[in-house]
Amino acid sequence: MSDSIISTVAEHFSPDFSKGLVPAIVQEQSTGEVLMLAYLNEEAWYLSCKTGETHFWSRSRKKIWHKGETSGNTQKILSIRLDCDNDTVLFLVEQCGGAACHTGHRSCFYREMKDSVLNCCSPQVFDPKDVYK
Repeated sequence: MSDSIISTVAEHFSPDFSKGLVPAIVQEQSTGEVLMLAYLNEEAWYLSCKTGETHFWSRSRKKIWHKGETSGNTQKILSIRLDCDNDTVLFLVEQCGGAACHTGHRSCFYREMKDSVLNCCSPQVFDPKDVYK
């Protein structure tokens, strides 16, 4: 995005960070599959808007992370939506590399309880031991 578009986004289309971190849902645009939920601070929001790829605040590492910086499985932002209270973001993305989850699964929501049976409902695309050395 150009700097003028980023300024417009920051001024007119931005989450309300007054209460702290904002949840961000990431959804594959082509299929509607929910890939993950993460959190944004203002810097992660700005970087996501500027680069066109998702960036988040890692609550465990206490730092900004670019999704896919280690695995190469980045997320190209195709559309951004804000909820009615401006306190939740929905990123519609193209998942590049096949997996959104650090476990190697396509989606972080890969476990499903259905009819009292636990199943894997999202394929494992890579072995995390091979990627995160």
